[in-house]
Amino acid sequence: MATGNTQQQDPLEMLGDLFSGDEDQDPNDPSAMTLVEHLEELRWRIFKSLISIVIFSVVAFIFHEQILGFLTRPLPAAANAIAVLTKGNQKLTVNSVGEGFTVYLLVSAAVGFLCSLPVILYQVWAFISPGLYAREKKHAVPFIVAGVVLFAAGLALAYIVLQYPINWLINFASDNFTSLITAGNYFTFIAYFMLVFGIAFEIPLVLTFLSIIGIITAETLTKKRAVAHVSMWIAATIITPGADLYSPIFLGVAMSCLFELSIIFIKITARIRAREEAAS
Repeated sequence: MATGNTQQQDPLEMLGDLFSGDEDQDPNDPSAMTLVEHLEELRWRIFKSLISIVIFSVVAFIFHEQILGFLTRPLPAAANAIAVLTKGNQKLTVNSVGEGFTVYLLVSAAVGFLCSLPVILYQVWAFISPGLYAREKKHAVPFIVAGVVLFAAGLALAYIVLQYPINWLINFASDNFTSLITAGNYFTFIAYFMLVFGIAFEIPLVLTFLSIIGIITAETLTKKRAVAHVSMWIAATIITPGADLYSPIFLGVAMSCLFELSIIFIKITARIRAREEAAS
């Protein structure tokens, strides 16, 4: 009895067809890839991203003195009661023999990852782009560039305003308590603080994307403006580290401005899409 094509087809090729999402794909198409080939490409994309992170982390470790000096600049000179000044730089404390080296490694790895973001995003783009339509590819590159720029802008703003919450938190109870700030505690605080700002600055990108796929519109955001602003300010008081007065204010103002900017972006993209549809 003759068996069907589905029974004769190799199982890996069947999974590859499902993975590609194209049931009518021509098997003779040189661009067609099986599941194994997709996984192999994914493995090399991840490997290249990890290599980039390692290279940038090594470079960051070489310049760890300059990086730590830059990150500790917002810290007040008299933050630690037992601290001493060496070459004008504030020294943080450690609790164990190897903590200083561990902090160097973690900070270098974090900087290496941030510097590798363009490479990582390119590898993601190179992996998914063959499966995208032409109109999707047209939007993908500007979105990736805008995402990197917005995230970097969030980190920059976080570093600028970082000195205010740190000074307030350290000096608030300085008359009654003796400060002993460890390196791990300090860098964890600033890493979380800057990460919150970096993610918050992706609001225009996320809302614009939701408008492109038809989930929201500029009119919807305008009608829900009051609720959105109140919700963002409540979120700003919750997600910011510490209990200072400055962090929620800075983050709340930034998120409110980004929300209003999102409405403008959505209106612009809607007009562009309308012109393209009219032209076609």
